[in-house]
Amino acid sequence: MPASPFRKIVLLTLLTFGTSALLFLSGFLGPFELKAYDHMSRHLNPRKVSDRIVIVAIDQESISALADQDISWPWPRQVYAPLLEYLSEADAVFMDILFTEDSSYGMDDDKVFAEAIRKNGNVYLPVFLTDTKDELGRAEDELVQRISIQGLGAAAVSYRSLIAPLWQFGTAAAGLGNVMIKPDSDGIYRRVPLVFRTAGHEIPNFVLSCLINKKQVVVRDHALFAGGKKIPLADGALLLRYSAHPAAFRTVSASEVIRSRLASSAGKEPSLKKESFRGKNVFIALTAPGLYDLKPTAVTPVSTGVHIHATTLENLLGQTYLTPVKTPFTVLFMLAVSVLVTAAVFRHHSLHISAAVFLGTALAALAIPALLFITGLYMQVIPPLITAVLSFAGASAYSYAVEGRQRRFIKRTFDQYMDKTLVEHVLKHPEVVRPGGQKKRVTVFFADIAGFTTLAEQLPPEESAMILHGIFNAFTEVIIRNKGVIDKYIGDCVMAFWGAPVSSARDEISACRAALECMDALRELNASFAEQGLAPVSMRIGIHTGDAIAGNLGSDRLFDYTVVGDTVNLASRLESVNKVFGTKVIISGETFAGTEDLFLSRELGRIEVKGKSSAVTIFEIVSTRDTAPADSWEKLTLFHEGLELFRKREWQQAAETFARVLSRWPEDGPSAFYLHRCSSPPGTASLTGRSDIITMTEK
Repeated sequence: MPASPFRKIVLLTLLTFGTSALLFLSGFLGPFELKAYDHMSRHLNPRKVSDRIVIVAIDQESISALADQDISWPWPRQVYAPLLEYLSEADAVFMDILFTEDSSYGMDDDKVFAEAIRKNGNVYLPVFLTDTKDELGRAEDELVQRISIQGLGAAAVSYRSLIAPLWQFGTAAAGLGNVMIKPDSDGIYRRVPLVFRTAGHEIPNFVLSCLINKKQVVVRDHALFAGGKKIPLADGALLLRYSAHPAAFRTVSASEVIRSRLASSAGKEPSLKKESFRGKNVFIALTAPGLYDLKPTAVTPVSTGVHIHATTLENLLGQTYLTPVKTPFTVLFMLAVSVLVTAAVFRHHSLHISAAVFLGTALAALAIPALLFITGLYMQVIPPLITAVLSFAGASAYSYAVEGRQRRFIKRTFDQYMDKTLVEHVLKHPEVVRPGGQKKRVTVFFADIAGFTTLAEQLPPEESAMILHGIFNAFTEVIIRNKGVIDKYIGDCVMAFWGAPVSSARDEISACRAALECMDALRELNASFAEQGLAPVSMRIGIHTGDAIAGNLGSDRLFDYTVVGDTVNLASRLESVNKVFGTKVIISGETFAGTEDLFLSRELGRIEVKGKSSAVTIFEIVSTRDTAPADSWEKLTLFHEGLELFRKREWQQAAETFARVLSRWPEDGPSAFYLHRCSSPPGTASLTGRSDIITMTEK
């Protein structure tokens, strides 16, 4: 049994979704996602940052300014003393410089610097984790124990040892933290681990050490909390939300700070007031060419490490970091995308509509992560997008290869004998033409060409066939134009039906209209035959409405969409009844009930056909009401009077009435039929007991 549309959608969804989920969970899409993250960082992140962060840059200007005073790089450490003193009102001072060796200017130089650090009380120094050493020295071990974080549990990132500042600097500092950061696989810095493990201890990141000291970040339940909210870490790392502007942080030259300190000490107006650093978080870092390592970030290919540290601090202080959406939610979103796209391709067989749904879903797969990104949630972009692409490609390929073949077969088959609107319905619902049938209320139409044998005798077989072809062409156009389905041609007979595969409240009307239009077409054909000296042909049509089995009732090798049942048989019998009454179009009472009195018609009586035990009321369709000849109403009214008299068994009066009809309309077949019935001897079987029912003894 062919798979249902729902089953196909489920199977294809599982296939395409499973493929994209595998690509996602295996990490194959990782490099592409990193680029998507960079793109969103450059275009969706805010351009402004907290004004509480200031970078004091030891830039080329600073190096040159002190060189002019015969102070070459590296500077004596006592140079930093007035710099730190001028920053004493800052909330914190992060010196992003490693002081791991004794000063080349002597011990006093280190003492002055250590005292300045201690006096300030707000200076944080870096340590550098490494795997190049196997164990810690005694001084290093004391420093590690001093900054170790308790209650957090094992960190995700481990190193064997660390390089620490001189013991006297480390003990004087307000805190120490690791500045070692590793980039992603493509060399770009997007995330920062906050906690590291070395020598059995968990130590904090450079800026985290300060925030823990100030209780702005607390350790609780083996996690880090800022502002009462858990800091989201993925493998121990914080996903940074960079400012879209690489130079967003306020940056001043160290030389300007030193000049301001000297000017203030001399009682002059400084260019930078000491109060301007009050409550700020200040980073002192090397930015002069050749003094720092290039660290590309998501927003700029060239950056300094201090910008990464400043961004980390800014994210933690303002809780503006990115919170990764948990993997199950991303997978569910991918599943929703796959279902939507796959269902759209199967639901809308139009390529344009399917493509529009795909594009809309793909845009949603981009827009939803983008909107979440703006609000601080990071959902990966590439997996849902790949899911949309794979789902559309997979469903489209299947639809083209399998469904498309079926659609092309259906279109090729039904286009020959069905209106295009009906064909479109079948294309949208191909299940209606699968092997088997279903009960439908249909209107069946039988038309038989009378006199064709006489015509054919006047012509060679080839010409007879061409004439029959022309007649069928005309009838076929009429039936299809009226939304009917051509079932078959049987010799010189045409069978058609309405109500399957698509039903309409106007099926009976359409069938009757088609019958009258076929009569009009036949008159035109007969005029053409007369010009050729050929005999005319006539046509008899029978129409009945009722239940039948409709569907593809052919074999596996031969497709045959048709209708079968008593309704079909009766329609065929009604076509033959025309010979008895001398009429052209006879319809059953069931069909007449659906014509909404749109046609000029007359009841012919009740008949009992062979093989049917119940009588059927039949009507003759003469014309549409708006095209009826002027005297038609008078004829039909007079006939109806005769029929009522006949039913009352008033034979003489009925006969006189039918005779009056024939005197004016001598070719009126029904009047002639009843006049003959009236003349039958009273008491005969045909006129006793059931005189109003006419029994048809022939098919």
